[in-house]
Parts: sequence; structure tokens; C-alpha cells
Amino acid sequence: MAGSPTPGTISTKQARIAMLARQMPGTALRSLSHHMDLEWMREAYRRTRKDGAVGVDGVTAADFATDLDANLQDLLDRAKSGTYRAPPVRRVEIPKGGGKTRPIGIPTFADKVLQRAVVMLLEPVYEQEFYDFSYGFRPGRSAHDAYVALRDTLWEMGGGWVLDADVSSFFDTLDRGQPQDLLRKRVVDGVVVRLVGKWLNAGVLSDGCVVHPTAGTPQGGVISPLLANIYLHEVLDRWWVEDVLPRMRGRAYLVRFADDFVMGFSDEQDAVRVHEVLARRLGRFGLTLHPEKTRLVRFTRPPHDGGGPRPGTFDFVGFRLYWARSRRGWWALKVKTAPSRFTRGALALKEWMMRRRHAPIAVQAEALSRKLRGHFNYYGVPGNSDSLHRFRRVATWRWRRALSRRSQQFLSWERFDAILRRYPLPPSRLPPWRHRQLRLANV
Repeated sequence: MAGSPTPGTISTKQARIAMLARQMPGTALRSLSHHMDLEWMREAYRRTRKDGAVGVDGVTAADFATDLDANLQDLLDRAKSGTYRAPPVRRVEIPKGGGKTRPIGIPTFADKVLQRAVVMLLEPVYEQEFYDFSYGFRPGRSAHDAYVALRDTLWEMGGGWVLDADVSSFFDTLDRGQPQDLLRKRVVDGVVVRLVGKWLNAGVLSDGCVVHPTAGTPQGGVISPLLANIYLHEVLDRWWVEDVLPRMRGRAYLVRFADDFVMGFSDEQDAVRVHEVLARRLGRFGLTLHPEKTRLVRFTRPPHDGGGPRPGTFDFVGFRLYWARSRRGWWALKVKTAPSRFTRGALALKEWMMRRRHAPIAVQAEALSRKLRGHFNYYGVPGNSDSLHRFRRVATWRWRRALSRRSQQFLSWERFDAILRRYPLPPSRLPPWRHRQLRLANV
């Protein structure tokens, strides 16, 4: 490699783009791609995952790095000259739960690098546009941040009415012309708009055949989440701020993580009115609400004496929120792993263990420990200890069952305990939270 990436220089360029976007609100920016040079591409390469699955060309990150600068320069030249052709993505199906699967498109490694380079151009522009209640796939924001924002607002308001919305197959039904049209409202740089159009219309390699779906955009590339945010910013967020909030009688809020969002209201009539018009609003842009998963939930904090109707529950970013008594007898806002996520994780562990049951026990223990740590890192939020302990017990039990199937001989708990002492699994304690440690109110 002839040079090394200098993130500081790239950050300075991105700061200039952000400043220009702030100084020209509502104006379509015409010149962004000139920031893309070899140094920019090196940084895009540095930020691209190197251990991901390969695309249709079979080229790995190691293959691409053998002549890195030449490959990056060729990629840059083709992108700017308009000769770059987006290769089809390789489709794979991943389990979604309930026997369903979600299609994921895997771009080629070169395509991943170029998508990252374009995302680095667009993020500084749209970070000036996006609202604070949008959390999905944004720099410095996470699903944990979205959960905390929702939880804190619910506690402050004493619950209220919650509109738990679910957009049916968002990425599969997205009108491909809409994201590009919305992009042109803020960015009209020819190189950027042309590349986005090519990615939206790239074919999909499925069962050995390349098909070109008329709707939807494949998940998997780094450009897709940003385009989804741009789309939903115009379709949902801006509508919420400019049209909905001014008409509310009481307090209302929105928390969105990609296409997963929750609306909360202090006034029941406000909640009913928005529930009635939300489907029509999304329908104007080709989106539909899932009729069974979208529901209005009465989530008000129960009175101390426990009288009145019991509040409902709802799920958000993998967590279930509900009201329950604290140790001191007061009503508290509680959280646990969403049952659907818990079941999905347990079934995935079972299938993995049965496939790997003949591997050496040391190898199994190391891999299972990584999976458990990943589960604990995500679901390890204050108040969710019981779900973590239960998941660890299920994983331990499943592992013993899988080992018993190795030789068709019953593995006693005594022998299995000896294995656990030699290869201990990680404890189900809450991990140090990377953002800030927050305690549930009045618990």
C-alpha cells in the first residue's frame, strides 16, 4: 500500500460538507464528489468490514488488498466517469423467527467500499437534516439510545397511549424511484445520484439467476440504511413535526430506529386520530402498516391501589416494556427481552449446536461463549437480568442435549458439570454500558 488513510483529513472534509449543508438549508448541493479522491477511498476501505461474506465475483478483502491503491484508483475513476456498473448482489436468506426468513443482499467487496465512500459524503449533509428522535444507523447513535429515550419519556409522562407501528416488508416494497427523487431535493451531484440509481436497480443473484425486482431495495449494503433514513425522514419524520405535532391537544413524541418506530401520546383522542391517518400517510408513498402488528396500546401507569384496567405491553428494538410492581411495592416501568427475540435466539443456538456437536468441546465452548457475550452485550440493560439468566440456562441446557447426541449416549449432569468447570461459559451479568449507566426510576 503506497499510503495510509488519514482519518483527520477526512473528518475535516466532512466538517466542511456539514458546514455547507447548514449554511444552505433546503438547497440542493451540486458539488460533493470532488471530495472523493484516493485518500478518501483509502478511508472508505479502512471502514469497510473485512470479514464479511463475498459477493458474486468471489473476491475477498484480502484479494482486493493485494494491489490496494490500484484497485481503489480504478474504482474511483470508474465511479466518476460513469462507467462503473453496479454488480448484482448475492441473495441469502437469514432466519427471521416464526419460520420466516429475511432476504439479505451481499454486494461485492469493491461495491461495499464504493458504497461506504458515498455514505461518507452523504452523512454530513443529512445529519444536519435528521431529527433527534431518529436513531437507526446514524453516527454515534444506537438501538440502546433509542430504547433509553423511549423509556425515559414514558416514565416522565407516566405512560400514556402508545401507537406500536409495524411497516410491512419495508425494504421489499419500497418504490425504487422515491429514494432517488427525495435524494435530489438535497443532493444533485451527478456522480452521487447516478451511483445511487445504479445500486437501487442492481440485479439480485438468486438460485443462479440474475433477476431485477421492480420494487424494493436489498438489505445488506451500507447505502441501504442511509437511503431508508432519507426516505422515512421525508415520509414520516417531517410529517410528524410539521403536520402532526401542531394539531395535538396533549403531549406527543416519536422514537424511530430505521423502520421500527413508536408514537406516544398523553391524550387518547390524539392517539386515535393519528392511528386513523397514519396508514393513509404511508400509503401515499407505497408503504403499508401490518394490520395485526400495528396496534394502539393503553400504557398508562396503574394507580397505586392497582385498580382500573391493566396496561398493555409493547416491543421496541428487541425489548418488551411493561408496568409491574417494584420491590418496594410501587408501580415501575420494567423491561425484558422481547419474547419473539428470546425464542429466535434460543432456536438459533439449538440449530447451531446440533450442526457443530461433533466439533471439539473446546472449540464449541469458545464459539458458544462468543455468542452468549454478544447476546448479553445487546440485551444487557438495567432491569433485564432475569432474561439474561434465563437465556444462559437455556443455552447451557441446549449444549448438554447437543453433546448427548454426539455418541447417542446420555450425558449426566455430573459429567457435564465437569465440562463446564473446564470450559466455563461467561456469566450473565450486565456488561458495562458503553454509553452511560442508567437505573430504572424508583426501582
